[in-house]
Amino acid sequence: MDAPGPADAELARRAADGDDAAFAELVRRHAPRVRALCAATLGGPAEAEDAAQETFLKAHRALPRYTGASSFGTWLHRIAVNHCLDLLRAAGRRRSDSLEALLEADSAALGRALSEPSSAQSLEDRDTVARLLARLPPEQRLALTLREADGMSYEEIAAAMSCSLDSVKARIKRSRAYLLKLSRHFPGPDIV
Repeated sequence: MDAPGPADAELARRAADGDDAAFAELVRRHAPRVRALCAATLGGPAEAEDAAQETFLKAHRALPRYTGASSFGTWLHRIAVNHCLDLLRAAGRRRSDSLEALLEADSAALGRALSEPSSAQSLEDRDTVARLLARLPPEQRLALTLREADGMSYEEIAAAMSCSLDSVKARIKRSRAYLLKLSRHFPGPDIV
């Protein structure tokens, strides 16, 4: 078994001092979660990849200001969250599908995705869930994604989103209520 490498905080300190290999290691460690967060927030894989790259560029420029008050992962997620929210605001995202059209066109896939969430979901089911999540306000979608997909605690989400713990809980509760309301359109067991 390999011995664990240096802690993120040590790598961040070294990267801030100009050690490119230390920053490359931080990117390697955190890229999958950052990409997943960006994909869940923005939708398409190309947008997510671009946003993840920009997140790491912003983090690299901001490394001298990283104080270690929170974990490096939480600090990096905060940068990713803020960047994704900026992109959503700048684009003035419109809901391209009406809820009725989404429910009608994808009812079977949506029902499967909501009742049988798993990593083995078909691409069609995942796309349906992504489009459904896209209907949530960005802050609710981010909070739910950080909790359910990334497994972050409420406290970590509050730090990453720069908001109160109560705000995080409310956003997640509203997101789940919305998904529960939609799930009632489909036969099968309760899912949320």
